[in-house]
Amino acid sequence: NGIAEMAPLIRAARARALATAAGPALSKLAPNGVMRAAINMSNILLVTDRTDPAAPKGVAPDMAAALAQELGARLVLVPYPNPGALADSSADGEWDVGLIGAEPARAEVIGFSRPYAEIEATYLVPPGSALGSASEVDSPGVRIATSRRSAYALWLSANLKQAKLVPTDEPGPELSWELFRTQRLDALSGLRPWLTSKALELPGSSVLPDRFTAIQQAIGVPRSADAPACEAAVAFLDGFVSEAKRSGLVARLLAKHGVAQKLDVAM
Repeated sequence: NGIAEMAPLIRAARARALATAAGPALSKLAPNGVMRAAINMSNILLVTDRTDPAAPKGVAPDMAAALAQELGARLVLVPYPNPGALADSSADGEWDVGLIGAEPARAEVIGFSRPYAEIEATYLVPPGSALGSASEVDSPGVRIATSRRSAYALWLSANLKQAKLVPTDEPGPELSWELFRTQRLDALSGLRPWLTSKALELPGSSVLPDRFTAIQQAIGVPRSADAPACEAAVAFLDGFVSEAKRSGLVARLLAKHGVAQKLDVAM
């Protein structure tokens, strides 16, 4: 039919639009034909294979590969142990794009695209806890363990009104688990899939049914004195992410890496 015949033309038009948009953004995203993509190795949902630390596999590396292909650039992955280390290096010239949770504090130094995926953040509470919802956790006297400098810790730091946030000394979800148990805290914050797995290790504990936020996974570029170049790069990334969602690429990557039941394609 006519619609089916138009589909290749529509795809070609989108491809031309992306190629045109890439022009002014190339110097920011892939200088000299190489795109260095920073990867947060601590996100076990987006990096599912760490067998070779220099060549991680998962949704985030595959999104970086698709972006490099769109730009006609050679891809170099730059792994970081946690999102704090990745964000801290934004001004050091070590990477061109970073795949990391978008968060207002980080947005001061990183220009973010629209999100391509999101992960629910909620709480695990110990056996016998009277806390039944995320809103109830934000109450006087409640102490919440959290992984320092994670996206959800940054959100909680900015939004909690009454509960006390107890961060780990160093970043790391497993460290927050130990903190939660050794100090007998009232709640443990984290990403729902990880908390669900930890609940199996503590019989009688429960993961609350609602969320306090959703961590939006995006692609960012370091902010610099060249504001127009940064704006052009973010505009291109927005177009790339929108097309990746519309075409089903993101959904296919979630399925490929076995995390389709744990993450959602961002709206």
